[in-house]
Amino acid sequence: MPHFTVVPVRDRAQSGYDSLEGINSVDHSDGVPLDNQDTVSSDGHGNHKEDHPFLNSPDEKKDFYDRNLALFEEELDIRPKVSSLLSRLVSYTNITQGAKEHEEEESAEASRRKTPKSPNMGTLMGVYLPCLQNIFGVILFLRLTWIVGVAGIMQSLLIVIMCCTCTMLTAISMSAIATNGVVPAGGAYFMISRSLGPEFGGAVGLCFYLGTTFASAMYILGAIEIFLQYLVPQAAVFHAADHHGTDSAMLNNMRVYGTICLSLMAVVVFVGVKYVNKLASLFLACVIISIISIYAGAIKSASHPPEFPICMLGNRTLVRDRFDVCAKTVTIGNVTAPSQLWDMFCLPGNASSAQCDDYFLQNNVTEIQGIPGLASGIFKDNLWGDYLQKGEVLEKDGLASVDSHSTMEHFGMYVSADIATSFMLLVGIFFPSATGIMAGSNRSGDLRDAQKSIPIGTILAITTTTLVYLTSVILFGACVEGVVLRDKFGDAVRNNLVVGTLSWPSPWVIVIGSFFSTVGAGLQTLTGAPRLLQAIATDNIIPFLRVFGHGKANGEPTWALLLTVLIAELGILIASLDMVAPILSMFFLMCYLFVNLACAVQTLLRTPNWRPRFRYYHWTLSFLGMSMCLALMFISSWYYAIVAMGIAGMIYKYIEYQGAEKEWGDGIRGLSLSAARYALLRLEVGPPHTKNWRPQLLVLSKLDEDLHIKYPRLLTFASQLKAGKGLTIVGSVIQGNFLEGYGELQAAEQTIKNMMDIERVKGFCQVVVASKVREGIVHLIQSCGLGGMKHNTVMMGWPYGWRQSEDPRAWKTFINTVRCTTAAHLALMVPKNVSFYPSNHERFTDGSIDVWWIVHDGGMLMLLPFLLKQHKVWRKCRMRIFTVAQMDDNSIQMKKDLATFLYQLRIEAEVEVVEMHDSDISAYTYERTLMMEQRSQMLRQMRLSGAERKREAQLIKDRHSLVRMGSLYSDEEDDTLDSPLPENVHMTWTKEKCEAERRIRNNAPENFRELMSLKPDQSNVRRMHTAVKLNEVIVNRSHDARLVLLNMPGPPRDTDGDENYMEFLEVLTEGMERVLLVRGGGREVITIYS
Repeated sequence: MPHFTVVPVRDRAQSGYDSLEGINSVDHSDGVPLDNQDTVSSDGHGNHKEDHPFLNSPDEKKDFYDRNLALFEEELDIRPKVSSLLSRLVSYTNITQGAKEHEEEESAEASRRKTPKSPNMGTLMGVYLPCLQNIFGVILFLRLTWIVGVAGIMQSLLIVIMCCTCTMLTAISMSAIATNGVVPAGGAYFMISRSLGPEFGGAVGLCFYLGTTFASAMYILGAIEIFLQYLVPQAAVFHAADHHGTDSAMLNNMRVYGTICLSLMAVVVFVGVKYVNKLASLFLACVIISIISIYAGAIKSASHPPEFPICMLGNRTLVRDRFDVCAKTVTIGNVTAPSQLWDMFCLPGNASSAQCDDYFLQNNVTEIQGIPGLASGIFKDNLWGDYLQKGEVLEKDGLASVDSHSTMEHFGMYVSADIATSFMLLVGIFFPSATGIMAGSNRSGDLRDAQKSIPIGTILAITTTTLVYLTSVILFGACVEGVVLRDKFGDAVRNNLVVGTLSWPSPWVIVIGSFFSTVGAGLQTLTGAPRLLQAIATDNIIPFLRVFGHGKANGEPTWALLLTVLIAELGILIASLDMVAPILSMFFLMCYLFVNLACAVQTLLRTPNWRPRFRYYHWTLSFLGMSMCLALMFISSWYYAIVAMGIAGMIYKYIEYQGAEKEWGDGIRGLSLSAARYALLRLEVGPPHTKNWRPQLLVLSKLDEDLHIKYPRLLTFASQLKAGKGLTIVGSVIQGNFLEGYGELQAAEQTIKNMMDIERVKGFCQVVVASKVREGIVHLIQSCGLGGMKHNTVMMGWPYGWRQSEDPRAWKTFINTVRCTTAAHLALMVPKNVSFYPSNHERFTDGSIDVWWIVHDGGMLMLLPFLLKQHKVWRKCRMRIFTVAQMDDNSIQMKKDLATFLYQLRIEAEVEVVEMHDSDISAYTYERTLMMEQRSQMLRQMRLSGAERKREAQLIKDRHSLVRMGSLYSDEEDDTLDSPLPENVHMTWTKEKCEAERRIRNNAPENFRELMSLKPDQSNVRRMHTAVKLNEVIVNRSHDARLVLLNMPGPPRDTDGDENYMEFLEVLTEGMERVLLVRGGGREVITIYS
């Protein structure tokens, strides 16, 4: 008994919920000061975590009892009071996402001294600006002008609207999920996994991780492209010998500098993550300043367009940095001399026209304005697209041109397309600029009111970026010449960044701003991707990722960072921004698709826990978003889409078969529940049609003293029948009292489930506790299953050793079960010698399955071997069917009819008809019957004598004639004990009763003499004759069979012959290694009709 000390209440005005309830404090701590006991666990750094928010922990202080709650005081040990629950929930702090939670853990001592700060970020700083930073990126500065030039204004607007509508619909679904509860570390992964289950969560979480990792590679490639093309072109390591090697040299330079940049970023992330977070504001400022400069330049171009002339030869665009003057000749003093451009197209040192390129001679060189300005009317020219093939020269419509042959050696003078373009390709390249909408939900732990800030901030950020993209497309098309827009790298404007030519006050604002913004975005993704992988690994749903859940002492995911760098290096080695962008588009679209699916499933299921604070969602919007994601995947790149879905599918199946079992209350489980309910309600109440009949098994298994299955091969055989695709229920009975044996029941269920997993039995288990095993089996037969999904076949083991045992409980229970299945119109299978049955790892390469069809049982004997042959163990066994012909049967006609019947059943089997002639009953049969009846009578006498001896000993022990009545047959389940008897019965012995008992004892030798002169019953002799003759025929024909299936005779109507029935079955199956006794359920289970 614990020591209880009553503590007087000193301050009636104490704070907290306890003062409101007027609680008298009672100390249960055995003298431990209350100040040292916490109700919220700590992680050792002062950060409180949720331990048991809804149930008391056994290690924490018990709640104080109250005289007002005396009625519930026994439950207060396991259930908290409302005041305690609310106080713990108020103290609960969420685990934040990203690196912020690790900033204060760089020094362990400092983190212990600091108290956790409450989240204080609002919508602007916590959601809106981080989303802007993640959405605006490299595509806006490096590729949007090119997309407008190639696709035209109209199709570019369509691309932007498609991508942004997809992300907006996803944001609506995400807002509903994020406001349905607290979203801890993992962000999108957490939302998907807890909504759709660990399989979908792991698959999509890894896809999201790969997308984020490839995004870091894309940002690094964008930064290197800005560095080598516009900042320091002289830093190139590889140089092209001619114009044919330009692309290869550029790709190799990107690989070298990209690898160096990735390594430096990885070191920065590994050493000091807090610096990355502190520089995030600077990177965001660079993005905003760059965008503002674009708008300022566009407005200024209406009156004062910037001077960026481009040189045209005919209607072809020339690379401007190859020459100084855009003319064929120049005037030096009064002398006209060939220009540098002339020297490029003509042989050096020769002014003869015959030695020049034909196209150069026949077309004029003109100079047009690259940035005509907002008021120039160029908008109409850029309204429609001009898709190009790889190597096609950029041409301007409307300029005079004489088509003439141009030699390939001068091809490098023209601005040409580096890749073949199409609408689908442009969608894949642009979509990454619409991603980044998860930034707000990833920071939910830092927000003051996450359920308000996440929807507002995310939707406002998407609205802002969509407006920026739409207006940028219109401004680019209205201000910039078409050939300049189609010039991806700015070769026509002296290697200036195309979007930089429009900016104000200088192109360097955009160049420097975009460089720092892409570097910052690369650092952010390289910081977030390892933590996403760590969150997946920590959940322990993918076994081979467990190592990536570990890291440094302060929680930094070192191993995850290493893997992220290696995967990002693969993207760097691709070296092309246009090739990497569609890859990460696939992974992000896959993630967004499942976010929409999660919201739609939860909405349609209407689960009680689905109560989002964000109300402006609907399942139709989620399905529209899901459809758009799927469409965009195949529009942008159908082969990448198939690969991404294949990767997700393989991860899904891997988690399903190898991953840890998790129950997160996800929507897929709820969907399965709803589908199961719908299907059960639609199933017919009556028995199914013959064509839909399949064996729904109830396997009655016996448990030993350690609650292990005594005959596991029963489950093996049941799994080999799984080709029927039917229900399997493994049932067992524990003898005892339910209130006392519930723990034993749970242990038995777990043991059976483990054995079912080992034997690969897909099904359910049900264990009941009953006072008698016989009654428990009857309960199982009656109550297992639900609605139309009830068992129609019972499988049970043979009662081995029934002859040697004086205790008849085993075979009495066996026969009672046979009678119950017959009464319930259920089929019955009894595998005899089941320990000799093959395991699932064995293979029979030859042999046969022999069916002895003696009486028609509805076709069970035909169907069972067919199902067995679908399993790899029995697949190579041939099927033989034997039937018995009597004297008045035409055996030849029977064989033909049986062959025709099997042909119509579509079952391949050999057919044999065995003729059994009438013969006299042999002496062996007569002797076997006599031995059976003598044994039965003798056992009755022995049981009676044993009972009498026990009664006499009890009389001697109890002088007051107090007799404890026991079972006459040592069978606690005998029918004579069905009515309850009192343990102690007072019996009054008279003189007549004593004399009667003495006469019974004196007559015992006479009873045994009568036993020796006993004559067998003629009906038993006939049954024994049938059993012996059939056994001889079956053993003769099927002695080498792998399995023998045989009709099981029914039990006698009179229970006095139960023991003889067991003997008949023994004689019938003697000499067979594996035999399956089958008894039909009284209905047809197989049909010849389609």
